[in-house]
Amino acid sequence: MLAVCVLSISGCGSSHDASANGRELKVNRFDSDAAWRLVKQQVAVGQRPAGSPRLRRLAGRLRRMLPEGRFEPVAGEPGLRNVVGTLAGTKPAVVIGAHYDTLVKPRGFVGANNGAAGTAVVIGVARALARADVSADSREVRFVLFDGEEPAAGLPEESRDFYHSGLRGSRAYVEAHPGDSAYMVLLDYVGNRGLRLPREGSSSISLWNRLRSAARRVGAQRFFPDYSIEEIVDDHSPFLRAGVPAIDLIDWRYKGHSLSDGLEKLSPASLDAVGETVAELTTRLRAAR
Repeated sequence: MLAVCVLSISGCGSSHDASANGRELKVNRFDSDAAWRLVKQQVAVGQRPAGSPRLRRLAGRLRRMLPEGRFEPVAGEPGLRNVVGTLAGTKPAVVIGAHYDTLVKPRGFVGANNGAAGTAVVIGVARALARADVSADSREVRFVLFDGEEPAAGLPEESRDFYHSGLRGSRAYVEAHPGDSAYMVLLDYVGNRGLRLPREGSSSISLWNRLRSAARRVGAQRFFPDYSIEEIVDDHSPFLRAGVPAIDLIDWRYKGHSLSDGLEKLSPASLDAVGETVAELTTRLRAAR
């Protein structure tokens, strides 16, 4: 992902682990223990850039964790594939997404927050919603793990044209499914300690307000402060360009392109807060007409 302008957000939020305040959420649909285990399993695989044998093996495991899981090829990118799950319903669908590849550089980068955390929350939300009773006219929900969010080997990760050098999986998904998406929620840096997720500058305001309302209902409002940061080019951007309301959940303070992005920087409480909030939001969006 790439920020398109620079604004200071230093001093916003707390640096302590969100679980340390002793407050618990009001609901318990999302399995944070399972999500935490899945983060650790992905990190244990090691560096897993797009198209690599490690990522392809991991993709097979992730596909089996999603309802009706399947692969979708990334057009123009041999060897790349998105992992897609579906809860059936009426279209257009609610899309919940994250990328599951890691950076090519630096060598040894394991992407605990930059890839693994978002992937684990997407799968955890899918499992929580698969257990829910819904009406016959509920919206379809698609869970998409994007391949190729990071640029290919030989291209700079911070390219000024990140929209075209990266985002390969999300661009391909939007092109392959025109008119199929009603809303899109992207999960990126969502697992770190002291998590704070203000509104990313390009995120649709109406959908963001509904997210904050969902956070209040589950008791996680402290994780979603009422201010905005800069616009960030990320996997939600192709959806926005296609006219789909979309939001990007990302704690942009986090150093997500560093070898320091390891398990010790993450918190199960952060995964839980985001998972419960997104499950609540998606439940509401499924019923909305």
